[in-house]
Amino acid sequence: MTTADPADTPGWPLRGAPRTLALIAACVALAWGLAIVPEHAGISPAGRWTLAILVFAAGMWVTEAIPAVATSLLVIGLEIAILGHPGGVFATGPRDWEAFVAPWGSPLIWLFFGGFCLAAGAEKTGFDRRLALSTLGLFGTRPAMVLMGVMLITSVLSMFISNTATAALMFAIIGPLMGAPGQRDRLGRALLLGVAFAASIGGMGTIIGTPPNAIAVGVLADGVESGAATGARTVDFFGWMVLAVPPAALLIVLLWGFLTAFYLRGGAFRPGDALTFQLRTARPAPGWQLWVVQVVFLAAVLLWFSSPWHGVPAAVVAFLPICVFTTAGILTPLDLRRIPWDILLLIAGGLSLGVAIDQTGLAEWIVERLPLDGLAPWQLVLGLGYLTVALSNLMSNTVAANMVLPLALAFMARSDERLIVPIALCASLAACLVISTPPNAIVFSSGRLRAYDFLPGGLLLGTVGPLIVTAWCVWALRWM
Repeated sequence: MTTADPADTPGWPLRGAPRTLALIAACVALAWGLAIVPEHAGISPAGRWTLAILVFAAGMWVTEAIPAVATSLLVIGLEIAILGHPGGVFATGPRDWEAFVAPWGSPLIWLFFGGFCLAAGAEKTGFDRRLALSTLGLFGTRPAMVLMGVMLITSVLSMFISNTATAALMFAIIGPLMGAPGQRDRLGRALLLGVAFAASIGGMGTIIGTPPNAIAVGVLADGVESGAATGARTVDFFGWMVLAVPPAALLIVLLWGFLTAFYLRGGAFRPGDALTFQLRTARPAPGWQLWVVQVVFLAAVLLWFSSPWHGVPAAVVAFLPICVFTTAGILTPLDLRRIPWDILLLIAGGLSLGVAIDQTGLAEWIVERLPLDGLAPWQLVLGLGYLTVALSNLMSNTVAANMVLPLALAFMARSDERLIVPIALCASLAACLVISTPPNAIVFSSGRLRAYDFLPGGLLLGTVGPLIVTAWCVWALRWM
C-alpha cells in the first residue's frame, strides 16, 4: 500500500491532532480490553503484555495514526520498557532488553542494506536503465510481445531492485511507446498495468526482492535459533528462488495472457526508434564507474545464486556492493543518506515483535487455542495466504508480513516451518487497489488509468495466485 506519508508533511503530529489522538486512544483501549482486562488462562504476564503490544501495533499500523516506521520504533521501545525491565514481567538480567534490539544488527538487515546499495549504484550509473532499454528492443514490434518484454524486464529487475524503483524506471522507459499511432489507449493501459503487476510479482523472486521475503527469512532464522522452529530448517538465497521463481513466472505469463486478451487485439507498431533515442540520450556515468557496477552486480548475483555450493552466506555477499561502491566513491555519503532507512527500521520492528511473541510464549498460547487440529498444512498455508493478500491490499505488505508471519511460524512448526515462505510470497499478490502497492500508484499517476482498471487483474492475481504459490511450495518443500 502507498499513501501520502504523514511524516512528509511539516508539522504532521499537530495537523489533525484530535483525529490522531483519538486513533491512538482507541488502539490503547483495544489492546487493554483484549489483552490486560480479561483473565486469559494459561498465559504468562509477559505473554499478556506482548499480546497487548501486538494488538496495539496492529491497530496503529492499520489506522496509520502515525507513520508505520514510527509504530515499529514504538514497538521496540515498549518491549524494552515493559519486557526488558529487570525484575519485571519478563527480563531477569540487566541485558535481557538487548534481545529486542538485536534484529537491527541481524544479517538480514545487512542483506537488505546491501541490496539497497546495489540498486543505488545501478541507478546512479544508469546501468539499470541501459540494461532495460537494450533488452526491450529484442522483443520485436507486435504489441503482445512488447508487453511481454516489458513485464519480463520489470519482473527480473524487481528481483534485485525495489519494486518502487523498478516501476518508476520502467514507467519512464515505456512513456514513448504509449504514443504509438492507433494503439495509444489500449496499449498504454496494458503496458502500465503490466509494469505494476510485474513489479510486485517479480519481487517474490529473491530474498532481497521485497521486505516480506526478508521478514520471513528473519522470522525463520530466529525461530530456528530459539528452538521454536523444531525442524531447524532455514531457506537460503538459492532455495528461496527455487520456491518463488516458478510460481512468479507462471503468474507473469498468466497476467500477460489476461492483459493481452483484455487490451490488445492485433496491430503492430515500431518502438525501435523510441528505444534507440532513449538509449543514445541516456547520460552514462564515467566509464570506470559503470564497469565497476556491472562487474559487482554480476558477481553478487552469481554468488547469491551459487550459495549452496560455496557456502558463503547471502548477507556476507551483500558486503561486496556495500564496500566496493563506498570505497570507490560510486556511492557518496549523500547517496547513503537517501537509502530507505525507514524500510530497514520497519523490518527491524517487525522482527523485534516476532522475538517477543516467540520468547514470551505468546505464539504457542495462541496456537493452542485455535481449532486447527483438523486442518492439513496446505489448508493452513492457503488460509493464511489469503489473509495476507487481504491485509496487503489495505496496508503495507511489510506491515502485513510483520503481523502474520510470527504467528504463522508457530502454526507451521508442527509440520514444516518453511511453509511460512508461501505465506510471505502471498504478500506480493495484492494489487486490487490503487493504494495496494507503490507500483500501482506510480502508474496511476500517468492519468491514463482509472481505479477500476486495477480490479480485474488484481482479483485474478489475488484469487489464483495463492493457489499456485501454495501448490508449488508444498510440493517443492517435500524434496528440499
